[in-house]
Amino acid sequence: MSRLFTATVTENRRIIKDHYLITLHPSGKIKKPGPGTFFMLDVNTGFDPLLKRPFSLHRWLGRDFQLLYRTAGKGTYLLSKKRKGDTLEVLGPLGNGFPVRKKAKNIMLVAGGIGIAPIIGLAEALVPSKSVIKKGGMHKNLPVLFYGARTKNEILCTDDLRSLDMEPIISTDDGTLGKKGNIVNVIKRYLTAHPSRVRDSVFFACGPTPMLKALSTFAVRHKIRGYAALEEHMACGIGTCLGCVVQTSRGHKRVCREGPVFPIEEIIW
Repeated sequence: MSRLFTATVTENRRIIKDHYLITLHPSGKIKKPGPGTFFMLDVNTGFDPLLKRPFSLHRWLGRDFQLLYRTAGKGTYLLSKKRKGDTLEVLGPLGNGFPVRKKAKNIMLVAGGIGIAPIIGLAEALVPSKSVIKKGGMHKNLPVLFYGARTKNEILCTDDLRSLDMEPIISTDDGTLGKKGNIVNVIKRYLTAHPSRVRDSVFFACGPTPMLKALSTFAVRHKIRGYAALEEHMACGIGTCLGCVVQTSRGHKRVCREGPVFPIEEIIW
């Protein structure tokens, strides 16, 4: 099955300043993407920009899929101008996503800023249906989600989380929403108050590198398992250009090929 296809824009709406949600309808059948995998999009029909841009899967809708993105350069600006009916060339799904571990007793999801994009789809994969919860099922094992951003205006998708019966623990650098400070310190205080959750815990995280580095240091020190989705600049998306190589305890690995999700203890920051 070819991973190169065209997709039609069915919606591309602005959520908040500089943040957009695009829904794409593939022209044919594609492999079902898992949480943490990504797509490479041609954002322009010309040669500027020349290369496709990587975007992590936000949500899989059974046939269509959604990408949540922030405009940060020419490529994402051009993408934000796409309208319903426009077509894009897409490569994907690519990479290795999060290992979905429903049996873990204490699942902790960690998102920083636009890193919430793949965490939503992961949360949907981990959370049991409402019918199971009502029958007294897995409600006690609902993941705990920690979400940090610079300010309240950069907090996204809280309604989606609450529809899953998940109340995120939020922190902002400026204290405008939730707890003040960085989210890793909030996690440390949370686990100090809930020491039983340290046992058989696992982190699934996506966000800026400083956040992931701090989380990794904490997780390794306390022997907590974890997985991090790395955000690196990519050119090809298929591992040939070696432009997204990171150092790990198992040698140099390509984020687009061996990642973007890695065991958190293997990454050498």
